[in-house]
Amino acid sequence: MNQMQAMIQQAQRMQRELKKAQEELNAKEFKVSKGGAVTVTVMGSKEVKSIDIDKDAFDPSNKEMIEEMIALAINEAIKQIEAEFNEFNERITGRAGGLF
Repeated sequence: MNQMQAMIQQAQRMQRELKKAQEELNAKEFKVSKGGAVTVTVMGSKEVKSIDIDKDAFDPSNKEMIEEMIALAINEAIKQIEAEFNEFNERITGRAGGLF
């Protein structure tokens, strides 16, 4: 087998591994709590699955604080997802940024 064929096979193997890892990541839940009042669950696909607000936090005077905690929790979950994606991408391809 020549070197070009070996490189093509290696690239195809990496693509399969990346696809499998991406599917596993998409199915994984990332749960982030803020201030004990808000818990956000985001799927690895970056889809918000749920937002739980503690009943004691339901006070009109807390509205802006709760909204801010929700945004912070979602952003933190997305950063965790991206970090995990970059980690497996680098592990599989041997470099940051993936194959290309």
